[in-house]
Amino acid sequence: MSVQVDWITNKQPAEDTSLSLWQQIKEDWIAHGRDWTLPGFRSVAIHRFGVWRKKIKPKLLQIPFSILYLMLYRRIRNHYGIELLYTVKLGRRVVIHHQGTIIINAYASIDDDCQICQGVTLGSRYPDRPYDAPRLGKGVEVGAGAKILGNVTIGDYARIGANAVVLCDVPAGATAVGIPAKIIK
Repeated sequence: MSVQVDWITNKQPAEDTSLSLWQQIKEDWIAHGRDWTLPGFRSVAIHRFGVWRKKIKPKLLQIPFSILYLMLYRRIRNHYGIELLYTVKLGRRVVIHHQGTIIINAYASIDDDCQICQGVTLGSRYPDRPYDAPRLGKGVEVGAGAKILGNVTIGDYARIGANAVVLCDVPAGATAVGIPAKIIK
């Protein structure tokens, strides 16, 4: 199975899963408490749609879906303050709590069952290295206002405290708090 590469970024889109678009959206809807009005659910659903539309062949048929995706993406970004491009590798059942200034680098990777609160930034640390993006393992909880910057790996089931600034890897199951973040017991 070949993976299509985006012509703008020259990067492959988020990972394919065995679930259909509607199955993924239903799973996300359940993870968000069965409330379709939540901004977090809406942003994840638009992300899933953005990934799905890149699978449409031939490319000419993608155009109307791409236009729709861009309109919906910008609506979510500008209205709710959640920036989640389709190029982000997004796992299953990712929950985005609340809304407002959630910025996720286009090359970030977020595994299954992660929870992200408001004010979170998953970004690059240096302007000349945009591909250095954070990777979150399974079940990671990121507290409100936390910043995870650069080529950083957060281990499975780790917790990032509110307003923490993470600049280095966090091992699985650990809790990181502070500026710069330090591991606590």
